[in-house]
Amino acid sequence: MLPRRLVLALLAGLPLAACNARGPATVAAVDPDAAWYIGTMPDQPYDVPLVDRSRMDPKYRRQTVAYTGLERPGTVVVDIDERVLYLVQEGGQALRYGVGVGKLGFSWKGTATVGRKGVWPDWGPTAKMVSLNPDLPRTRKGGVDNPLGARALYLYQGGRDILFRIHGTNEPWSIGEQMSSGCVRMLNEDVVDLYNRVPVGTTVMVKRNGKYRV
Repeated sequence: MLPRRLVLALLAGLPLAACNARGPATVAAVDPDAAWYIGTMPDQPYDVPLVDRSRMDPKYRRQTVAYTGLERPGTVVVDIDERVLYLVQEGGQALRYGVGVGKLGFSWKGTATVGRKGVWPDWGPTAKMVSLNPDLPRTRKGGVDNPLGARALYLYQGGRDILFRIHGTNEPWSIGEQMSSGCVRMLNEDVVDLYNRVPVGTTVMVKRNGKYRV
């Protein structure tokens, strides 16, 4: 069953959600987001909106590709420049997902681990985001119109949350773009797939200009 807010968006042209980039949603005569959705995937406590992948650049569709990197199987590798995330597999292959990344000056790079995982997680802005936009809500409950989407992987270094996430998005058109407040965003159906494959403790390497170190 379609979530009520998604039904309203599809039928009435209302924005699906606020997000890190745009702030609170506003009523619009025509909602470009609604045309991206073709149904839902069963999930709890909300169904996951499914995206019409034919609208995407084929590069950003989930697929298995050849992989020549030196990282161990099971490692997550994010290439900020290419706007893709790899989950390294055995036999010189990787699952590749399209992602959206941080605006210039907001992206983080380095090596971390998945410290915890969240299902339809609540969202709250970082102190930096609040300083840039004081009108941001201080918290938003999980759901289809939450900026973190259906799943989130929280990255840690030395046992501490570094406030960098790999998460879903309610703005599918932003995949392949450089416009978030720093985190890596994925289609909701893709982040569910990755969530199911990646345990807590997984190594995550985020690179820019071919390098992981700042």
